Amino acid sequence: MLDDLQVLGREGSLSTTQNKVLRNTYALLGLTMIPTVIGALVGMKMNFAFAALHPFMFAIGAMAVMYGLFAAINANRNSSIGVVLLLGLTFLLGLMLGPILQHALNLNNGGQIVGLAAGGTGVILMTMAGIATTTKKDFSFMGKFLLVGIILLIVASLANIFFQIPAMALALSGIGIILFSGFILYDVSRIVNGGETNYVMATLSLYMSIYNLFTSLLHLLMGLMGNND
Repeated sequence: MLDDLQVLGREGSLSTTQNKVLRNTYALLGLTMIPTVIGALVGMKMNFAFAALHPFMFAIGAMAVMYGLFAAINANRNSSIGVVLLLGLTFLLGLMLGPILQHALNLNNGGQIVGLAAGGTGVILMTMAGIATTTKKDFSFMGKFLLVGIILLIVASLANIFFQIPAMALALSGIGIILFSGFILYDVSRIVNGGETNYVMATLSLYMSIYNLFTSLLHLLMGLMGNND
């Protein structure tokens, strides 16, 4: 009887910790939207001529900066510095939305497309997070498949910078939507089931899934619905 009570106590404590991490993650995730929006507004007014002329170098440079910030955030995940670095990263990622938002909003129906991409991202986020939270099923088995998928997606995306094949770009965007939807399910599941106990790192993972889901949706919708007439 005593052992059963001890088990129940540990389970209750674990559940409380997981709920706290989930609440803090959602709160910080909401906060990251502020520098992202500010960065996007600034980015839409910037000249990205270098990125257009040297897309491969720009992509490699941007990835190097991002992974450097990822490492710095991880190293400071237990302090307020980690939060500051995370917010700085989201501002930079907002800036990097500048070129695609410039292109989208130059379309006649660009505002509609951006709105649909944002709304679709929100619907997928709520659906995947709802599944992970209500079922409490452990989706950690998806980790290896998602990792392999994202590596292949990055390699194919870098290759298509040279080939510039529109159909391939659309296909990669569709694959990205599936992959990053899966990542949201995986990320929230890890928090719910105690696989991630640090809310800074949980927010970083979830933010990157949402960010890449939005850009994949935006690319796909521009390719399918973009109207220059």
